[in-house]
Amino acid sequence: MTVPDGDAELLAQFVAAFEVFDDMCSLEVPANLIVRSDEPGFKYWRPKQVSTPRAALNSLYSELPARFPPLYESLILSYRWALVGLEAFQLLPNKPAEDLAPLLSAIMVDPCLFQTLIPAGYVQFGRGPYSSYDPVCFDIRQRHKSGEFRVVQIDHEEILCFDRIREVQEIAPSFRELVVQTIMRAEAVRGNRSSY
Repeated sequence: MTVPDGDAELLAQFVAAFEVFDDMCSLEVPANLIVRSDEPGFKYWRPKQVSTPRAALNSLYSELPARFPPLYESLILSYRWALVGLEAFQLLPNKPAEDLAPLLSAIMVDPCLFQTLIPAGYVQFGRGPYSSYDPVCFDIRQRHKSGEFRVVQIDHEEILCFDRIREVQEIAPSFRELVVQTIMRAEAVRGNRSSY
């Protein structure tokens, strides 16, 4: 899979931001992402750059009602990672595999959320910040000319208790903008750390 040069650099900066916001330590980490294991049960991981054929998207899209934004497609075809917290949201894991089945599994892990979000026009790719269970989704009801969608946080309790959708907030007008915001926040944190 070939990513345009500008997007490849943007994605590299985005993935580099993972370690700024997350300790990258978890109980559940695929073996091929682990870099060390210090405490019993806790494993430290790093994202892995890969090259996945575009054809891998076909089985993913056979289960979803819309294609992802182009930059997110490039991200999932180019990198593998565990669940990662990025301050404003958590990015669902895209665990190492020959295909994108683990990502689809992460999207569909909660059948109640999945079966409510999809018909309402939302595709989950993340969660709210920190330990929030609120789904962070692409609002697929209206695609921009660029192929982008708004990125929104949905109240999970409204779904689980009342089978209805309530947007908590718009996190970004597009995935590309979310990536840029994340990189900018990471640069600010790095700058603050270096001034000590």
